[in-house]
Amino acid sequence: MIVNHHLFFADLTIKQQSEYAPDAGILPEAGAVIFDEAHELEDVASSYFGVTVSNARIDELVRDVEQALTRNRMFSAGLSGAIGSLRDHGALFFSLLPTGNGRFAFENRRDFLEENGEEYDALRNSLQRLDSELQQMPEKPEEVFAFSRRAGELHFQLRFVMEEENPNTVFWIERRGTRGAGGRGRDHDRHTVFLQATPIDVAPILKMSLFDKLDCAVLTSATLAVGGGFDYMRQRLGLEHTRELLLPSHFDYESQALLYVPPDLPDPRTPEFAALAADRIRQLLEITRGRAFVLFTSYAQMKDVYERLCSQLPFRLFLQGEAPKNALLEEFRLTSNAVLFGTSSFWQGVDVQGEQLSCVIIDRLPFAVPSDPVVAARVKAIDAGGGNAFFEYQVPSAVIALKQGFGRLIRSLHDRGLLALLDNRILKKAYGRVFVESLPPYSRTTDLRKVEEFFGADVG
Repeated sequence: MIVNHHLFFADLTIKQQSEYAPDAGILPEAGAVIFDEAHELEDVASSYFGVTVSNARIDELVRDVEQALTRNRMFSAGLSGAIGSLRDHGALFFSLLPTGNGRFAFENRRDFLEENGEEYDALRNSLQRLDSELQQMPEKPEEVFAFSRRAGELHFQLRFVMEEENPNTVFWIERRGTRGAGGRGRDHDRHTVFLQATPIDVAPILKMSLFDKLDCAVLTSATLAVGGGFDYMRQRLGLEHTRELLLPSHFDYESQALLYVPPDLPDPRTPEFAALAADRIRQLLEITRGRAFVLFTSYAQMKDVYERLCSQLPFRLFLQGEAPKNALLEEFRLTSNAVLFGTSSFWQGVDVQGEQLSCVIIDRLPFAVPSDPVVAARVKAIDAGGGNAFFEYQVPSAVIALKQGFGRLIRSLHDRGLLALLDNRILKKAYGRVFVESLPPYSRTTDLRKVEEFFGADVG
């Protein structure tokens, strides 16, 4: 049976939560599992072993119940009151949550509950009230049982993210959308607000709930190894008693790909980097005649460089966000000498073979954002345990991401092209050696003239 990671872990989570229900889950029991693209397992497992509650889920439950009851003409005064109560208390509770940009830690949950305990209890009571009203319906259609289950799950999950004290869990908030003008209230609800609880270390969970129960598991990926070994993956995934094999690629990387790192650009963390990097990207794209992905570690940096270059290049430029991902890729494939500017979603799972993609430029080493609540919690936990989070977690994670990004270029035996990393910390910092030793044996240069020679460009 072939399934993706998300379905596999969704099923595993259902079985964990329904320990005494023998028929729980979607997939049959298996003795052996093969995980392709196994470098993704930690992130996927973290999302499914965690808990997420959002105002969107409450709004969807309210909408679905209303539509079903209207369709079946089964409204009652009790149900109408329960639905209205849940809608109002859900909007109020989520409007009171701390504000911030993007993802941020929810470190003051106790203080929040002390100040807003009545609103929190009112939301929980509203979920319980709707559940009770649905269960009491006579001769109810099958979909009503699903609504009741959803209300119960939301009640349990809300309590978990607000009251749980598990030291292996980080609690955080994410806001998506544009904030309205009203501050607190309905305008504020234009946001989708996510309350999240994520395991800091999924290794013990994976060991107990997955690997210890299998006869055999095979983990495979082109980017599992860091520094020529699998220590990082064993540690992050809780693997024991492994047999390991690092196979050479069937690609001739030395002749098919040239890696260029400019020695003269400033540190990417400095203000002057963006302008100088944009100019170097322009030079590289002129040499390669477009046909490139330009990949960034941040959306803001991508937009900045794109705006600097959109009037300077004679090629068709595509920008992530201006159309769906698949549509952008299809347009890129059909457009001669095109350039696509993208962020993380284009670093993996994208396959463009042939001369249409002859260059991949990456702006900087893809270290995870240190202020991200999950990353920060993992760093803190490793350091508190006597480890060195930078070398044990942050560097290996960035190595795998860089290998994924560079992996967009050589997709067949006939592909040939340029890889450019504009971050010369890979040459200047001690940790850069780990990146270099983890990459395939590309031909390497720091000389722009070598890039021109590789493409047979007219130096003029």
